[in-house]
Amino acid sequence: MMEFCEDAMRGRIAVTCVFVLFTAIGVKPALAQDKDALIESALRAAPPAIAETATVMNMNGEVLRDGSGAYTCFPYEGKGSAAMCLDAEWMVWADAWMNRKMDYKPARFGLAYMLAGDAPDGGASNIDPFATERTDDNQWVVEGPHVMILTPDQTLLADVTSDSDAGVPYVMWKDTPFAHIMMPVGPRPE
Repeated sequence: MMEFCEDAMRGRIAVTCVFVLFTAIGVKPALAQDKDALIESALRAAPPAIAETATVMNMNGEVLRDGSGAYTCFPYEGKGSAAMCLDAEWMVWADAWMNRKMDYKPARFGLAYMLAGDAPDGGASNIDPFATERTDDNQWVVEGPHVMILTPDQTLLADVTSDSDAGVPYVMWKDTPFAHIMMPVGPRPE
């Protein structure tokens, strides 16, 4: 086996040899540990019943764990991301938001969970869906644990405050195709 790996080190299968050697001596590869940590991070976003059956994907769309339920969960993967679990309508919303599809309209009610809250180094503008950092005038908010709600009838949002500091459910990104209700269910990070 060592001769094979020594010869292979000069070729493309060097990584495979390292993996085989580590597996043979009982060392768990870091990649698998990272995958387990990513799955654990993603599932913190959902209530237990949803986490149990959710599919888990990373932000690149790679399936980390197949699921049988209606939700797809994503882990915290560093600045600008947060662990979240999305239903089918929220998956459509996420594609529209990421690709700036300004003609997006929710086709049905949508529910998403972010029970781990925003990452302390994260957050979002409450008024600009594409802002990437805090400014003096973009109402940046770092939310604690929350649930997000989409409605196909945007007129239902008219009477919901957009004040993210009111301590009640509020509309984020009001008057944009990506408007949704943010429903805090725990304290914000300090």
